[in-house]
Amino acid sequence: MADGGQAGWGRTPRADYPGAVSDATLDPEDNKIIVLARSARARNGAAEGAAVRDETGRTYSATNVALPSLTLSALQVAVAMAVSSGAESLEAAALVTAGDGPAEADARAVREMGGRTLLVATPDGAVRQS
Repeated sequence: MADGGQAGWGRTPRADYPGAVSDATLDPEDNKIIVLARSARARNGAAEGAAVRDETGRTYSATNVALPSLTLSALQVAVAMAVSSGAESLEAAALVTAGDGPAEADARAVREMGGRTLLVATPDGAVRQS
C-alpha cells in the first residue's frame, strides 16, 4: 500500500513491527472492531474482514464480496452497511487482511464519513498500520 491516504491518522508505533500499534496503546473500542473484523473474516473464510463504528457506538462488520457480478471490499461493505442503517458519521474503521492494506477508495470512503482512525491488522490481530 502506498500511503492509503492515511496521513495524519497516527498512533504510537510498536518497536517489534514498524508502524504497528501496541495493545497497550490501542483504545478498547478500537480493539473491539479489530476483533469483529477478524471474526467476520474467519467465519466466512474471506480474504478481508472489516468493521466500522458509527457516531453512536454501533458497529458493523463485513467481509469482502467476490461474485461474478459484484465485487466489493470488506471496508466498502461495512461502510455501506453503516450508511444504510442511518449512520451519519464514523468514529473508526478496521481492516483485517493478509494483503497490503486498504485501497485508496476504501480509505476515502472512511474519511468521507468522518472516520479519523483506520486500523489495518494482520489475520492474527497485530495492528500494523493506523
